[in-house]
Amino acid sequence: MITSIETALVVDDDVLMREFIVETLQRAGINVIHVGNGLEAKKVLEERDADLAFVDLKMPGMGGMELLKFMKESNIPTLTVMVTAFGTVEQAVEAMKIGAYDFLMKPFSPEQVELIIKRARELVSLHAQNAYLQEELGWVLPRGRQILGQSEPMKKLMMSIKQVAKSSSTVLISGESGTGKELVALAIHSLGDRRDNPFIRMNCAAVPDTLMDSELFGHEKGAFTNAFAKRLGRFELANSGSILLDEISEMKMGLQAKLLRVLQEQEFERVGGNRTIKVDCRVMATTNRNMADIVECGEFRQDLFYRLNVLPLHIPPLRDRREDIPLLANTFLKQLRPVKNGKKTESCFTSEALEKLTEYSWPGNVRELQNLVERLSVMSTEDVLGVESLAGILRADIRQGGEQEQNTFRPDTLKLDEIERRTIMRALEMNGNNRQATADILGISVRTLRNKLNEYRAAGLFVEAA
Repeated sequence: MITSIETALVVDDDVLMREFIVETLQRAGINVIHVGNGLEAKKVLEERDADLAFVDLKMPGMGGMELLKFMKESNIPTLTVMVTAFGTVEQAVEAMKIGAYDFLMKPFSPEQVELIIKRARELVSLHAQNAYLQEELGWVLPRGRQILGQSEPMKKLMMSIKQVAKSSSTVLISGESGTGKELVALAIHSLGDRRDNPFIRMNCAAVPDTLMDSELFGHEKGAFTNAFAKRLGRFELANSGSILLDEISEMKMGLQAKLLRVLQEQEFERVGGNRTIKVDCRVMATTNRNMADIVECGEFRQDLFYRLNVLPLHIPPLRDRREDIPLLANTFLKQLRPVKNGKKTESCFTSEALEKLTEYSWPGNVRELQNLVERLSVMSTEDVLGVESLAGILRADIRQGGEQEQNTFRPDTLKLDEIERRTIMRALEMNGNNRQATADILGISVRTLRNKLNEYRAAGLFVEAA
């Protein structure tokens, strides 16, 4: 798949016409190879790649149509523009049916060539972004997502988001896991001038260290084993838009210097390449760690931290905005409930149930609340969920005689954390203490698993297997 327009092949036996097209392409910043007939072009394409080709239909030896058929039979993905005179328009149309990208009728102006280049670049950029989205398993396209909250901390955060969105400066979003850092980044992008351009995400904790450089900056064909084709990195895909570097604190020191250069100079080279690539994208980063601490202990470059921390935003944990819990819980329930008789059910929680949910500390924040509501929406058949619907998840005080004395809920007696710990430990045991396999089964990152195990170890609930 062609992912960018950097190299072009011009095939024409008319020297003046060939030089005219070459000059126009070079002005557009494209490297050009030019030959005088189809046989020479065939040899070139057998030895190297070309992103775009301008091919004359009528040439001695091998004509443009024959060359196009060779390219299709050989699965050469070059975008081919057929160059034709008035008398061969029908052949040009036939070439389009075979697979030509476009055609130019002689005589034509430099502006017409430039328009074709512009369209080709837009096309390959769109294809590259679509391929990226298809590869991003686990990332749901952000349609219909929203930030909810009426508390003072959330009102302040929303005002800050609106202010930050007006600029293109770098943003560092901090907050505990599950608070919605990615959603805040998406809101900033959606409210800014780049809203109609790409929003590209990169999870620094989920990508293996050996692939991080290639994922961020791309690679050239043959740059390393299995690099069978050129690949654009996330920064190129985000050009003119925004890039989100999720969990930036997990980035290794070696790549931090390269990222610093991108932030300072807005340029980089692909892995295995020597051509400097310029990009214009807004950079946002998230972290659930104290960046000052990891800078102090030498895990993160101080100069990079200063470059990222131009516009800092902190998302409050759910326990610090408890008044938002009823709104969130009922909204999630209505979104998750199935449609009945062509209408969404009027599902909601009773005031007593909302009171109990509000009392809990929610260490997993909004994500934990959403997961709990999803579980209830599946397990309960009632439209209105009361305290009793929480019985399978939240423990009530039960009198010894088996008779329920009262349904007073105590947040500290919640077993959600214990259920989570047992699930993690069981999965770890089933996978022979293989952390990567365990994380894959649980649907979490290795970093999250490692942090959980460190918590259990500190509490004396986990001992590393020998």
